[in-house]
Amino acid sequence: MNNQLISGHSLCLGCNAGIIGNEIMQAIDEPVIIVLATGCLEVGTTTYPNSSWPVPTIHVAFGSAPAVASGIIRAKNILIQKLKKDPKLKKLYPEVDQKIKIIVIAGDGATYDIGLGALLAMAERGEDILYICYNNQAYMNTGIQKSGATPIGAENTTQLDWQSIQKLYPKSVVDIMLAQKIPYVAKSISNFKNDLGQKVKKALSIDGPKYIEVLSPCIRGWHYEPKDSMKIVNLAVETNFWPLLEYENGQLNINYKPKEKIEIEAWLRLQKRFSATVKNKELVNKIQTQIDINWQNLLKK
Repeated sequence: MNNQLISGHSLCLGCNAGIIGNEIMQAIDEPVIIVLATGCLEVGTTTYPNSSWPVPTIHVAFGSAPAVASGIIRAKNILIQKLKKDPKLKKLYPEVDQKIKIIVIAGDGATYDIGLGALLAMAERGEDILYICYNNQAYMNTGIQKSGATPIGAENTTQLDWQSIQKLYPKSVVDIMLAQKIPYVAKSISNFKNDLGQKVKKALSIDGPKYIEVLSPCIRGWHYEPKDSMKIVNLAVETNFWPLLEYENGQLNINYKPKEKIEIEAWLRLQKRFSATVKNKELVNKIQTQIDINWQNLLKK
């Protein structure tokens, strides 16, 4: 369909969420309905009465996006059954014969925290929905409050002990969804060898619930220059902070292996949210050690 976001949105200059949204749209070849949870991407692209989405799109509250997506599927199936019984209705709804895809796009606040229960229920029911989380590691749209995805050492407005070395990493929704035994789970970034576009296409070709998590740097919350957006997201991959991977029916495929090891400190120093952390050598070393352990565990799989 060669879709793309329509210009005129109000996202920040260099906002990665907009790039992610555009890449998702360009990967879609079939009819689709987008369900947007409240967040930066929704606020910046659907300011009434305009929308940057060239397809049917619905905005719902933080925690209800998976449930609303499930409701859309149920409503479509009910309508299809009615069309089979009454051919006259078919003239009114010819597009319902097509296999309409349902995609939820939500930030980490709506995914890791407020909507996690609804997401798990969606997976448990086996709904044919692709859920995509753009993870900017805090509640960026409402004041940079800590979310369940905020990494250790990242300054935010609500966590006073953010340099605590007791908890190195937040929970992993990728691992939680993998434990749900859904057919497809992946991690990606935007603008990297078409990794995200390929994973969206693959996910849409698979029946059942699918989950893709995309790292999404935030200029306001991560504190960096807009021109460095792609540099930061790429370096997250090169340092193994954010491995590119996918699980198909539980089988792991690592999509990219850095040619040389780059220390995580290089990534931390690009973001002012870690300005105090980089002065704490003990904490930086612990972060590096955990990244190395995580990477070796992936390779063993």
